[in-house]
Amino acid sequence: MAVFRPPHIPASEITPQGVYLSRRTLMGAAAGTLGLAIAGDALAAPLTGKPTAYKVPDKLTPKKDVTTYNNFYEFGTDKSDPANNSGKFKPTPWTVEIGGLVAKPQKISIEDIMSSFTMEDRIYRMRCVEAWSMVIPWIGFPLSALLDKVEPLGSAKYVAFETVVRPDEMPGQSGFFQSINWPYVDGLRLDEARNPLTILATGLYGETLPNQNGAPLRLVVPWKYGFKGIKSIVKITLTEKQPPCTWNILAPNEYGFYANVNPKVDHPRWSQATERRIGESAGLFGGARIDTLPFNGYGEQVAGLYKGMDLTKFY
Repeated sequence: MAVFRPPHIPASEITPQGVYLSRRTLMGAAAGTLGLAIAGDALAAPLTGKPTAYKVPDKLTPKKDVTTYNNFYEFGTDKSDPANNSGKFKPTPWTVEIGGLVAKPQKISIEDIMSSFTMEDRIYRMRCVEAWSMVIPWIGFPLSALLDKVEPLGSAKYVAFETVVRPDEMPGQSGFFQSINWPYVDGLRLDEARNPLTILATGLYGETLPNQNGAPLRLVVPWKYGFKGIKSIVKITLTEKQPPCTWNILAPNEYGFYANVNPKVDHPRWSQATERRIGESAGLFGGARIDTLPFNGYGEQVAGLYKGMDLTKFY
């Protein structure tokens, strides 16, 4: 299998596959023997995707930043917690249940997902509602392909997603005080889910998804704020009514169902007009400040989904 190499990384900097795989085996054995919490990124396996035209001209965010600066509250609320606390998480075996208003409900393993769908390279901007951003080379496949497999009924209007609950492996889900009522849930309108930009990601930077980035399967919707990108998905349900979304439940005055990137609509506690691009020209606050684009720069592809809607009401 040819190993994907991001164009800005010289071949001389790529560790030979034999050495890399031997290192993974050694580290895995050490973790099992010594009980070490090794971040999922250290155990990621090579993964290739089919080249596509889905890319942006922006400079890629360094892999180190993509894999160590994360919001994944199941592992903790600090940005470094997912990388530090996800070593015990087991992304295999893994099964996703797909049901609700579909003609062919089913359970599908991550192995079947990887073999049934063509993985593609997608370079997308990612904009967090906290006003920071990244540019990430994802590997994944269109969500619409999975929906076609289960054949949504005519009454289906929305797609609901649910993440895994494993407090023994995800320390953010354990403890006396819990700010989130697990599992984490989110959803899309069916037409949003079927948009060609919407993917289920299985990897990034030429490797399978690290634990801290949502292994083994996460949603990527590049024109929406990052909290819509639910991670470690175990359940997908087609519904007629708008599904609940965790952050909308927690703070409905701050986080809406749609979560479309709109620089003209401020969060109640901060501006959304600009963003801090992680990994670039570190300044006073640790990153270059750039203007935020409507729909995160994907307006041409998605603005038509919201004709007639007052987008000033949706974060």
